[in-house]
Amino acid sequence: MQQLNVSLQIPIPADQVLISKVELQKLKEQQLSGVYWNMKDLERQTNKKFDWIKENILFPSRFRKILDSENGGFVFYPKSKGQTWVFQANKMAAFLDKYFRQIFSK
Repeated sequence: MQQLNVSLQIPIPADQVLISKVELQKLKEQQLSGVYWNMKDLERQTNKKFDWIKENILFPSRFRKILDSENGGFVFYPKSKGQTWVFQANKMAAFLDKYFRQIFSK
C-alpha cells in the first residue's frame, strides 16, 4: 500500500480562535452562570406564554418538587402579590433540555 504524507497549513484569521467542543460547552455553561431570569426571560427562552409555562412546567407536581427553591431547587415561587418569579438561568436551561420530552408529552 502506498502512503502520501502531506503537510497542510490553514490560516486562522486573527479575530478568530480554534477551540475544542468540550471547551465550547464549558464556555456556554459559564455564560449563564450567575445569571437570573424573570418570567419574561423564561417566556423569551421557551417561546411560550406565562399560562402555558405554569400549566406545563411550574405547577405539575413532578416538576415542582425539582424546581421549587423551598425543596432545594432553583426556582423562586412567589408567595405573595408583588413578588416576582426568579430562575437560576443555567440550572433552568439544563432542566428544560433534560425534561424536554416530559414537558411536551401529556
